[in-house]
Amino acid sequence: MKIGIVADHAGFEPKQQLLKMLQEAGYDVKDYGAFTYEPTDDYPDVVIPLGEAIAKGEVERGIAVCGSGVGVSVAANKMPGVRASLITETYSAHQGVEHDDMNLLCLGGRVIGLVLMWEIIQAYLKASYDGGERFQRRLDKVLAIEHKYIKS
Repeated sequence: MKIGIVADHAGFEPKQQLLKMLQEAGYDVKDYGAFTYEPTDDYPDVVIPLGEAIAKGEVERGIAVCGSGVGVSVAANKMPGVRASLITETYSAHQGVEHDDMNLLCLGGRVIGLVLMWEIIQAYLKASYDGGERFQRRLDKVLAIEHKYIKS
């Protein structure tokens, strides 16, 4: 599985550590930035490259870290093909994939610690979309909403 990771200034340090942990665990990870600590960067700008990569199928799953996780989640969910969610515990990390086909995990670098982030990431990456009738029906409704409101 190819994974993308991104962070703004508030998530920069945890991202650096998570990137190393993911690589050491054998995951194929692409870093979409930030590549240097820039205290004035903005979360919408940094999440765009990862959101585009998810939408194009260049990565299967993404991880985005900002201060609270809220900003990257809000911005990423404006992008077609991205199903992002702020997660703070392991149940929603796997359930979001299994039931909702979540493809972008958003974490708060100032809210939860590295150990919990790692546990959440493991639950997220080990999960698979169920694809059962009720889950697909719901996902199709979400996709219909996305298509209805996309402006060309």
